Amino acid sequence: MSESEVRQLPLHRYHEEAGARFAAFAGYEMPMRYSTIKAEHHTVRSGVGVFDVSHMGEVFVRGPEAVAAVNRLVTNNVGRLEDGQALYTAMCNDEGGIVDDLIIYRLASDELLLCVNAACRHTDVAWIRDRIEGDVRVEDESDEWVQLAVQGPKAMGVVGRLFAAACDLRPFTCAFYEFRGYRLLVARTGYTGEDGVEIYAPVGTADAIFEAVMEAGADDGIALIGLGARDTLRLEAKLLLYGSDMTTATTPLEAGLGWVVKFDVGDFIGRDALLAQRESVPRVLRCFKLEARGVLRSHYPIVVDGEVVGELTSGGIAPSLGDASIGLGYLPSHLADREEAEVEIRGRRLPLSVQRKPFYRRAAT
Repeated sequence: MSESEVRQLPLHRYHEEAGARFAAFAGYEMPMRYSTIKAEHHTVRSGVGVFDVSHMGEVFVRGPEAVAAVNRLVTNNVGRLEDGQALYTAMCNDEGGIVDDLIIYRLASDELLLCVNAACRHTDVAWIRDRIEGDVRVEDESDEWVQLAVQGPKAMGVVGRLFAAACDLRPFTCAFYEFRGYRLLVARTGYTGEDGVEIYAPVGTADAIFEAVMEAGADDGIALIGLGARDTLRLEAKLLLYGSDMTTATTPLEAGLGWVVKFDVGDFIGRDALLAQRESVPRVLRCFKLEARGVLRSHYPIVVDGEVVGELTSGGIAPSLGDASIGLGYLPSHLADREEAEVEIRGRRLPLSVQRKPFYRRAAT
């Protein structure tokens, strides 16, 4: 099958049976919604939902020099990880532009799992293979795994019925568990702003683990959730989308990801460019809320004092904020403290409020 063909997820028939509306995304026929985006959004915020994100890429780097080799490819410090720990990071080019953002799991001293964005999978694998050094093997096993994201305030209760010890996982840790003769990886990570886990399971156990998760959550009203609600959830939580909020034309420092850039742990690709930019970052990511009727969308111009100074990179409705319209975008650094701006929508300029912090943060547990 060529990369241009649209593929189906291993669990496709379950999505069909649930009445999913599909759309092509990253080479897959993906479920966008089952009921309404708003209803699914609230299910995750108040209960528990399941996302089939088996389109994501699973790239393993194995070998005695795996940690050192990957450390040179990314901005964060992989060397600080112990077995069973994970971190979020960026992978940059020589100019400091973001090639992809990813989560890295240390499974053993000689084995790392890189979870990469679906749309970047093939380019990421080529990038890594072209630049990695040392005694390592790079193995793209994306087609051999399914990935279920179980998210929401009731998520850990559901997962605990399947793997009791998983309730002891701390954020950004992972562990292997046995399930009907299979070895599954459960990681306490997510992309919704809620608590929860991502379950990595071999394709051979896809049906069994999916049915087990849905059965374990039946009393909690567990439901399948599509990519539409995944987008509104991540937008409220100011979780960036690669290809929209960041690209190779964006650096981690501009995107508010300076906390994943560790200048003091050795060399990495893009370090010199980022070190130079640190002295004068040209633009900064900000959160915008429309203070009038309308809906914010990506690429709408941002206006300050009558001048277009940038554009929105993401936009949509925020169900957790009473259906307010929100977005993300970049402002020139000299406007970083600006609290008001305008957006241009079909020739009209409408007021925006501007803030640094996410629109939504879940209550501490």
